[in-house]
Amino acid sequence: MKNYYLLLCLLPLSLLAQTFPGGGGAPAIKGTIRGSVTDAGTGDPVEFATIVLLSSDGSQQVNGTLSEADGTYKMVGVVPGDYRVKVSFLGYLEQTVEGVTTTKKSPDLTLDPISLANDAVTLEGVEVTAKAALVENRIDKMVYNAEQDATNSGGDASDVLRKVPLLSVDLEGNVSLRGSSNLRILVNGRPSTIFANSVADALKSIPSDQIKSVEVITTPSARYDGEGSGGIINIITKKKEAQGFTGTANASLGTRQNNAGLNVNALVGRFGINGGANGFWSWNREARNEFVRTDLDNGAPIRQLTQGGVTKSGFFGGNANVGAFYDFNAYNSLNLSGRYNRFGRSQEGTTTGLIDYLGGGQENVDFSRYNDSDNTNSGFDATLDYRKTFAEQEGREMIVAFQLSGQDSRTDNIVDQSGDLPIYQRDLINTNNGVNLEYTGQLDYVHPLGERVKLETGLKAVLRRIDSDYRTEIKPNDGGTFTADPKLTDLFLYDQDVYAAYLSANWNISDNWGLVAGARYETTEIGGDFRSENPSFENSYQNFLPSVIVSRKLSDFSNLKASYNQRIQRPSLFYINPFVAISDPNSLQIGNPDLEPEIVEQYELAYNTYIKGVVLNVSTYYRNTEGLIESFLNVDEEGIASTTTFLNIGSSDTYGANLFTSFTLWEKLELRASVNYGRYNGIGFVNGEQLERSADVISGNGGGSFTFNNKLRADFFAFARGQQQTLQGSNPGFSIYGVGLNYDISERTALGVRIVSPFSENQVFATNLRGQDFVQESSFTIPFRSFGISFNHKFGQVDFRGQNRRTRVTNDDQKEGEGNQQY
Repeated sequence: MKNYYLLLCLLPLSLLAQTFPGGGGAPAIKGTIRGSVTDAGTGDPVEFATIVLLSSDGSQQVNGTLSEADGTYKMVGVVPGDYRVKVSFLGYLEQTVEGVTTTKKSPDLTLDPISLANDAVTLEGVEVTAKAALVENRIDKMVYNAEQDATNSGGDASDVLRKVPLLSVDLEGNVSLRGSSNLRILVNGRPSTIFANSVADALKSIPSDQIKSVEVITTPSARYDGEGSGGIINIITKKKEAQGFTGTANASLGTRQNNAGLNVNALVGRFGINGGANGFWSWNREARNEFVRTDLDNGAPIRQLTQGGVTKSGFFGGNANVGAFYDFNAYNSLNLSGRYNRFGRSQEGTTTGLIDYLGGGQENVDFSRYNDSDNTNSGFDATLDYRKTFAEQEGREMIVAFQLSGQDSRTDNIVDQSGDLPIYQRDLINTNNGVNLEYTGQLDYVHPLGERVKLETGLKAVLRRIDSDYRTEIKPNDGGTFTADPKLTDLFLYDQDVYAAYLSANWNISDNWGLVAGARYETTEIGGDFRSENPSFENSYQNFLPSVIVSRKLSDFSNLKASYNQRIQRPSLFYINPFVAISDPNSLQIGNPDLEPEIVEQYELAYNTYIKGVVLNVSTYYRNTEGLIESFLNVDEEGIASTTTFLNIGSSDTYGANLFTSFTLWEKLELRASVNYGRYNGIGFVNGEQLERSADVISGNGGGSFTFNNKLRADFFAFARGQQQTLQGSNPGFSIYGVGLNYDISERTALGVRIVSPFSENQVFATNLRGQDFVQESSFTIPFRSFGISFNHKFGQVDFRGQNRRTRVTNDDQKEGEGNQQY
């Protein structure tokens, strides 16, 4: 069967080879125009100057680029002809070079250095163009060019993401896209296990100075994995290698969390290496938990379970990375990267509770419980890419990539109970050891067809091998001994194989119209087995996932985009694992191996413009999800314990809109704001019971910065998100606000001060659930107000040059669990 799928996967490439034998035949002669840009007054090179190649009469833009750090520029793929070159940059007079001519005999041309004269009078007018380039609306994504924003120094990735249109990020690093947190975060086009446990901590480990741009992909094309209904965020680090050595050291100390890190880069000739290590830890903090569940009989309350207490928790973690590359020549290169991460959390506390039989037919029951739990996760990613480009055709490339990822986890829970019933006199030891190995192979091929069409195709295979060895020992009372419970002790072996092929075309129909259309075929084979007599299972499913994006350029600074695509959400092990993590015997959670994937259809219409210094983006969307995966809570017949599992509970329709704007006042104050609205409509059937729910989901953020002078800057933000909805109820909403000061002691050293929620000592997170026979309310309260200081220092000196070393392994094909994943 797998060979049949492999033949289907190979079909796009075989057709492509027949259509373009020998790699596309003899391409048309094209050349390169290069030169340099300098400051007319000082002779210094001008970096990031905009160079535009125009037709000879200036009516049409043909090509364009930006100057490098040394002032040089290069425009490739230029068809022989007559042109003019226009150069501009913030604070300089625009320069135009007439009579630029290339021929078939001499397709390459080096222009004389272009000197730009300073002109303070035209500064305001030029600034409009420069700031508009901070945000680009491309046909398949929105791009925030972080390296062109001077305020993105001395922070981390979460600071950068707060300034990205459509995103909402609080100070802890919780990210949402148009109000949805069901998204995938990639670094240089591939996933990393650093995001498996805590996105917030992972973002803090990426210095903002390393980020070139952030891509927001609300409608992924066929070349992306079929997963990610909320969208994809791709953080692109600066593709600069250096002839020499450089590095950064940073540290921060606060009342809640602390971190420290070191990163270095070096390059000699065609060989380069980089690496870094970052660590973070928290002080222990206390949280108060409250829980009330009222059981119903035909709508009348008959019993109430209340419990509450104080727990103390803390966490620690770290990650290290290393990368190396070697250029065999201008057209063949190898890229090797590796990353290791570790995260741990400990928690202990005492809970007291009461079962109140409201009818008075039974005596009330008192109980207490002591918990001690430890969770640790460690993982690694290792990727090897081979990249080949073709001298005879600009833009044609082939990439072969392999990735090995692994994760090892351990969960230990100790529960010591006392109470009036035998069930509350039992003590438990609950453990789980998990291993997750993932093997990925990927082939991508890009072939330009003329000047306006680009064809992309590829194959991919992902093989996952997961073991979950779980054990529960129970001691009936203080005088008994611990023995294993066979119902809660087993070895679960889970395999998931995904094979995919895609074909996508990018067509610049005209100067104002663009189209990206394609399809992705994915087949999934899963299997599970147990050490015990529990029955094994197998399943397979196939998905054909089309996508279409149409873009219309309305003016130089505004465009309109419409899109449609189908996506899937495969359940990860978080949703499937039958391991029962017992920290509260009154509230159990268990995975469901029988889950099917969600099938998602999404439509989107977006408009972007730039009017007199104001960036404005408006988008609307509609999303339909079949086979909706949500948690579902059942209360046992005795009315004491409840069990939460995951079901393909039904379907949902969600429609909404997003508004983003940013602008600058008095050349010192930058302001940004985003508002997200969504309407959740869900319907499902469980055990013959119909569930139906509609609710509004609203979130928003605002922020900005104020520059006092060239050394001191203040940053501020506020974020609020309403409760997230499910068919049984709602999950916590929250808000946060903060302010920070950054002082540059020198060009290499900076100090910072940060304050979060200074007028809110604690934050309350509340959950409300309702079923046919119960109503449940719970909350936890944690200290939230925090203060901190930070230090950042850069060292070394290098000569930078740009390279493209982006890996093509992009495993974004699973619905991720929330919180710590158990294996």
